Amino acid sequence: MNFTQKLSSRNLFVFNLVLVGAIFGFSLAFLSFSCSTPRSQKTVLAEENPVIMPENALGMAEGLQTAFRSVADKVLPSVVEIKTVSVRRQQLPNYPGIPWEFFFGPREGEEDSRNQEREFRSQGMGSGIVVRKNGGSYYVLTNNHVVEGASEISLVASDGTEYKAELVGKDDRKDLAMVSIKTGDNLPVAVLGDSDSVRVGDWAIAVGNPLGFMSSVTMGIVSAVGRTGGPAGNINDFIQTDSSINQGNSGGALVNIRGEVIGINTWIASSSGGGSVGLGFAIPINNAKRVIDDFISSGSSNYGWLGVSLIDPDRDVLTALSAAGKRGALASQVFIDSPADKGGIKPGDFITHVDGKEARDSTTLSRMVGDLRAGDRAVFTVIRDGADQDIQVRIEKRTDEVAANNKKLWPGVMTLPINDEVRNAFNLDKNAEGLVAIQVLADSPADVIGLRRGDLITGINGEAVRDLQNFYRLLRDNTSRELWFTFNRGGASLETLKFKR
Repeated sequence: MNFTQKLSSRNLFVFNLVLVGAIFGFSLAFLSFSCSTPRSQKTVLAEENPVIMPENALGMAEGLQTAFRSVADKVLPSVVEIKTVSVRRQQLPNYPGIPWEFFFGPREGEEDSRNQEREFRSQGMGSGIVVRKNGGSYYVLTNNHVVEGASEISLVASDGTEYKAELVGKDDRKDLAMVSIKTGDNLPVAVLGDSDSVRVGDWAIAVGNPLGFMSSVTMGIVSAVGRTGGPAGNINDFIQTDSSINQGNSGGALVNIRGEVIGINTWIASSSGGGSVGLGFAIPINNAKRVIDDFISSGSSNYGWLGVSLIDPDRDVLTALSAAGKRGALASQVFIDSPADKGGIKPGDFITHVDGKEARDSTTLSRMVGDLRAGDRAVFTVIRDGADQDIQVRIEKRTDEVAANNKKLWPGVMTLPINDEVRNAFNLDKNAEGLVAIQVLADSPADVIGLRRGDLITGINGEAVRDLQNFYRLLRDNTSRELWFTFNRGGASLETLKFKR
């Protein structure tokens, strides 16, 4: 069969028909797959990631913008700028320059420069919040460090009107102060919120006068609550925010999305020379509400007084006191005849709760006690010898004089058990036993009877001291009438004088 006959044969025709059919079917399937697959994927993606139409997104943004505008309109008129002038006088040096006056006295027509004073004036600025109106008087809350030492104080309202102000009261423990003005003008009073309801992630809007730029508003969130470790001596539990806070914001308002004041902007943490790096801190407004009333009624803040010296012990001390893993504050000293002494709190008691509320650390406990009124009775939960114990105490009014009287601070010595760090710090022998006096408080009983820092305490009233818990037990049980220590100093075993109670 020749080639032409093969091409026209029936078998080849059937083969060609099958081949064309296969090619056509494959092409149709491929086309169907390529068209349907992307459509299916798009459907799945749309279900998993629904797309918000642009007009909806714009509407949401405009709604939020309207909320921020509303906050600014509501709060700005109640936040003022505070200007201060501090005046100090300094003795001029005698006979400046060539000592003409030393030899010949003042020239004719000139004053004698000897024993003259010169006046130096320095200006300061900050912010304040109008928190109360009483008749024609407006009361403005600010930070104590804004007005501290000021000889002249003035307020500038958001419309530019300036008023002369007077200091009403101040509180350096909470860094709060209040000034007042008298005017017939109508100044809006800020709405105070509830800082106890603030949560991490809430909107936080700072209003004030940073670096002299009047009526500035910055926005962020609440980064943390309950922060401690602010300026020395401050007992607040701060609200942390990333809203921009700079010099001049101090005393201004931190508000929520409803325009309610939740804090008083107070300080920043910065490694860039004082500029904002998103670490701003505000005093919770609930910490100031009672102080506002105290300032207006008496011109000062009133604190409850327990009568203990508190410290935050480290892990080794907690373990030694059988309080490992617990939160609270250690009463290292107790004032003689104080509410704590009368109620039964003793040195070495680890205080964990006040009226059932947790006292996380010494700052928290100080603030909780300070918020109690004189005459209030409070129940303090303490850990003593590893066991919980409730002690009821009648609180008294705190005064700076009684709180600073070391003569009644019992016993007046802070001790630590010996570990490698203590051994190296005080050059102790590897076989040394007892407790090291790391601090002896001036004028306290321990100081008066001759105990000194670095002494190795080995006994109390003739009984051996084995460990920290035993040290406090001996203080508690054996020193109701008198106290003396056996100690080692310079390799010699000695005894202190006896302190009579």
